Order: sequence, then structure tokens, then C-alpha cells
Amino acid sequence: MSKNYRILDLLRRGRTPLENHLIDGLVDGRISRREFVRHGSLLGLSLPLLGRIGMAAGFGAAPSLARAAGAAGGTIRVGSSVPAAAIDPVTIADAGGLLVMQQVAEFLCVDGPDLVLKPALAESWKPNADGTVWTFTLRKGVKFHSGGEMKAEDVVASIDRLADPANSSNALSVFTGILQKGNTKKVDDYTVEFHLDAPNGNFPYMVSSDNYNAVIIPASYKGDYEKSFDGTGPFKLEKYTPKVGASFVRNDDYWGDKALPDRTEFTFFTDIQPQILALQGGQIDIINQMPVLAGVALLNDPNFEIISLKSSAHQQLHMHCDEGPTKDARVRRAIALCLDREKLAAGLMKGRSALGNDSPFAAVYPSTDTSVPQRKQDIAQAKQLMEAAGLAQGFKMTLTTERYLEIPEYAQLIQNWVKEIGIELELNILDQGAYYGDAVFGKSNWLDSAMGITDYGHRGVPNVYLAAPLKSDGTWNAAHFKNKDYDQMATSYIAALDLEAQKATAGKIQKLLLEETPVVFGYFYDYLTATAKGVTGVQPTAMSQLFLDKASKA
Repeated sequence: MSKNYRILDLLRRGRTPLENHLIDGLVDGRISRREFVRHGSLLGLSLPLLGRIGMAAGFGAAPSLARAAGAAGGTIRVGSSVPAAAIDPVTIADAGGLLVMQQVAEFLCVDGPDLVLKPALAESWKPNADGTVWTFTLRKGVKFHSGGEMKAEDVVASIDRLADPANSSNALSVFTGILQKGNTKKVDDYTVEFHLDAPNGNFPYMVSSDNYNAVIIPASYKGDYEKSFDGTGPFKLEKYTPKVGASFVRNDDYWGDKALPDRTEFTFFTDIQPQILALQGGQIDIINQMPVLAGVALLNDPNFEIISLKSSAHQQLHMHCDEGPTKDARVRRAIALCLDREKLAAGLMKGRSALGNDSPFAAVYPSTDTSVPQRKQDIAQAKQLMEAAGLAQGFKMTLTTERYLEIPEYAQLIQNWVKEIGIELELNILDQGAYYGDAVFGKSNWLDSAMGITDYGHRGVPNVYLAAPLKSDGTWNAAHFKNKDYDQMATSYIAALDLEAQKATAGKIQKLLLEETPVVFGYFYDYLTATAKGVTGVQPTAMSQLFLDKASKA
């Protein structure tokens, strides 16, 4: 037995059957090193352990996931969108608001740029045999800004607030059907168990930075977060002025690295162009999120750095499956076949996106079955499908959407492409408030439109995308798609703990959705953050968070 195999054998001891099956997949070549690290982090294996296993399996040293830190001190200045409502961990739902909250409050774990989960307030976690109970071990000695130590009762109270339907929490879109109020249980001061409604192989992402409401705040919290901004984070609030900006100072009692910036300043902007001018003029150091079309001037300017994160963020084109011409799946497939996805990626998105294949399974997900053929533009086949559906002469229809990012331009491209098969689309482009309305059926242009394009932000796992817009009882099922086979497949995928089992089910879902095409996923766009040259140690996430604890500038 070689030295490496002896080391690997030692590392296997005490591992669960699920963990050893994952190691087998790496050794046998069924999964890649990237997939192994990402899924191992999900199961609660530490990154150093995953690195040692990879080396023993003959893969060499793992690439470091730590970001370089610059010199401590100084002031980091950030431009961001205006928070749309009061800063409240329970209800916050907008990029500007969650960015401010995240400076002071932290998560149990953090979803990094490679979708690898890293410990934060939790040191480790693990599932039971069927994934119905996940146990988290908390970090000791972590202090809230108000002085008390963070313990299990704070975690229980924080998550119960979000899982309680009476609180109208924004996180109910994540927790409904997964975790109920009262099922987050304290084992001891530093151990918490989550007792789930059903098996869930991806649960740690539900309490990570992926679920931006899931910050841990004191059990004593009674509301009005803007009065306290209490959390465990690296920065404490100095000043918050609604609609204007916020500033923070370093937390000298922070549990993590003490080499922090002295201050951070956030200036709120109502539009992207003033942010770009402020960055070019030296008034700010960072633009938190830069849309690709608006930011073309910065993409190739040597005075600025562009941090580009591959993400699962996308624009969903939904079509009613129960009425009108798109009731026929052949018509929906014909529309999907009109899109020139290569042109979308290269032209509209300036090379800053990945092709979509009409399912939520983006290229960034390790569970995506890459053997499923990529759908490409095929006008001849689209015309044949229209003829078979009895609609060779085409039809007229309204496409309703929102004025946000590149969506209006995307809608115009679709309008031009479907003309080739006789479809005349009238575009109804609304501001975001009018488009989303009350975000419930019967009171929302989004959910009630026969055809629409909707922006979906990044998620580290596809669970929300698989359920909310596509399951028969999905809260965001704008396509009115009801398919029992699909529902069973989505439930099976969500329950699977094993990566290879997830892949097998993902492939079935991908093929079914290509056949049915209730939603067109044309591309998955990169998340872009712009910084002035000399600013280092900045770590954005594709969820609009910005970690600045290691940031500095020359």
C-alpha cells in the first residue's frame, strides 16, 4: 500500500457512509476536485480536511479559498443602491438594504464565490442519515456589539422569527415546506439542531449568506433594527441616514481577523450612472453591483478592476401553460428555439454570462448534468413545431416585463427573433413596482401575465428555482406549470444528500423541462463589482453582499 493510500485510509476512518461515498467518487473519477470540495463543504467537512483528502487521492494541494488581505486601517468607500425599506433582518428584500445589514450582522456559514460553504458563526455542521436533521456546532466566544455572547438561544430565536408565518418574513420563500417555527432546537449553549419537514440535502445553504435574511441577532430583539444595528460582525454602525448613506467603524472585539479597515462608508445612489461617475472621479472606491451594459466604459479601463463572479442569476421568460397559444408545449419549444444564445452571451452580455438550457441548472452547479445537449437556435425546426400546432400563420401576444438591468433589451431581441416564426409580440415594459405589484396571484403583472420576463437573483443551490416558479403549488409559478412527474423529480432532487444522486435526478429534470419548456432560461449572468485600482481584499457575493473585513487600498 502506497503512502498516499495509507493516509487516505486513515482519513476515511470515522467518516459516515455518505462522506466515504463522496471520497469514492473523487478517487474513481466520477466527480471532479471542484465538485468534491463544494459538496464536501455542504456535508460539513472542513476545508483543511477536504484538502488533505484531495492530496492523498493524488490531486495535489487544493487552491486556497482565502482572499489576500492588504494593509489594515484606512477608509473604504462604497457606492450602492438606495435601501428600499427599513433595515430589518426579518423583512429586508432589496440589495441596498441587505448590503447595509450584512456589514454588522453575520451568518452561520458563508457561500463563497466557488459555491463552497465556509464556517462563520458555526464552526461545523452535519446531517443525520436521511437529511431530516442537521446539527450545527457554534463558534465559542463570539460577542454581539451590545456585549453579550452569541449562543444557541440567539440562533433559535433568529431562525424562528424567519420561519414564523405571522412575521411575514421574506425568508418564508426559503423555509416554507422545509423548516417550521419551533423546529430549530437548542441542544446545549453551542449546539443547535434543525428538524426539517422533509429530507433536504442542501439545507446548510438555507441558513448561509444565500438566505440573506438569516443573520444571527440577539434573542432579545424586539424590532426596529435601525435603533441598534446589533450583530457580531467586523464593523459597528457609526451613522445611518436613510436614502443618503451609512458609515461603520471597526469592531475591536471581532472574533475573526483583527486586521480590519478603520472605517467603511456607503453612499446610496438611485441610478448606476452617478455611481460610475463617482468611481471615475475618485469619490468612491467600489461599486457593489455593476450591470454589464451600463458599465461598458469600465470593463476595459485599466484604472479599474472588475471582480467577476460566475453565478446562477438569470432572467426567466415564463409562458402560460394552461391557456392561450402557449398552452401547447410545441409552441413554447418553438419560441425557445428562436433564441440565439451565443449572441445573447457575446453581444447583449458582452461575454459576461453562461448559456442557459431552459432549466434552473446553471453551469456553476456541480449537480448539473452536462451531458444533456445544449438547445440552440433552429428556426426551421421552430416553424415545423408551429405548423404541427396548427399555428403556422403565427399569432399576436403581449410580453410584460420590468425596466431593470438589461431586461428591456433582452425583450426587444426576443421580439425580433420570434417574428421569424410569425409571432408578433407587443412589449409592455413597466417599472419594477408596477411589474411585481403585491407579488401574489391576481394582484401582480409578474404572476398574472401570459408571458413575462422576471429577474431572479443568484442562489448557491437550485432548490428555490426548482420549487417556487416550477412546482405545481409554487408560490411564484407564473407559467401555471403543473406536472406531477416534475413535482416528484424536484422533491427527489431536494431530498438527495449524495451528489451523484442529485446529478442523476438533475438530468431527468433538465430533459423534462426541455420537452415542456414552461420557462426559457436563456443565460446566467456574471455578477460584476467594480473597484478602483489599488483596492484589494474585497469579496463580493452574487447575492449583493460585500465582505470588507480584509479590504484595503494603496
